[in-house]
Amino acid sequence: MVQWRALADVEPFRQLPERHAVVRTVDHPTVVLGSTQSEALLAEAALAAAGVEMGRRRGGGGAVLLHPGDHLWVDAWIPRADPLWVADVAEAAHWVGAWWLAALGDVGLDGVQAHQGKAEPGTYGGSICFAGRGPGELFHLGAKVSGVSQWRSREGALFHTMAYRHWDVAPLVDLFEVDDVTRATWREDLAGAAVGIEDLKADQGAFAAVGDSLLASFMDWGFSAR
Repeated sequence: MVQWRALADVEPFRQLPERHAVVRTVDHPTVVLGSTQSEALLAEAALAAAGVEMGRRRGGGGAVLLHPGDHLWVDAWIPRADPLWVADVAEAAHWVGAWWLAALGDVGLDGVQAHQGKAEPGTYGGSICFAGRGPGELFHLGAKVSGVSQWRSREGALFHTMAYRHWDVAPLVDLFEVDDVTRATWREDLAGAAVGIEDLKADQGAFAAVGDSLLASFMDWGFSAR
């Protein structure tokens, strides 16, 4: 089943016997922390000044900042009986990379590659999701195009997958509880860490088309040759 809904809890997935995809949207600016991140990382005054609310996903990794319409976030639930289920955590998201890669190819985006190795958070990945590298994530000339965060339970695995329309790290960095010198360094170091879909392909229709392609292929992915 494929469905569109607002950012919500993941617990209902555990009761689903078949794969399920949900496109997550927000109605207001929201910073989403990884499962192990402390809320103390963010400055309350900065959140209030920017009108940003705070949320948390069940998967690990760093923070992402969402504004209405600036991201494509697809949650993909894979139950243990599904052909896409893989017990090895390091290999479990490889299909996600192939799935997203095909969707980007459908809109004519070439030169994108999937990271197949182990997670490499690097200097900033523990703080900001799109600063690290993980299995199934896509990159263009070293800049992250799509991110993946995984949550596993005895019933299956949920993959949070996301790409930005445009990449601008400054609004996210400005929410962290760090001094001005550190903030300036983060801004400079992370300016090219990621890239948005429309930064690569200046076509507003391409962004929506990637989402359409992901949803159209999801239910059959892994059952038939692409």
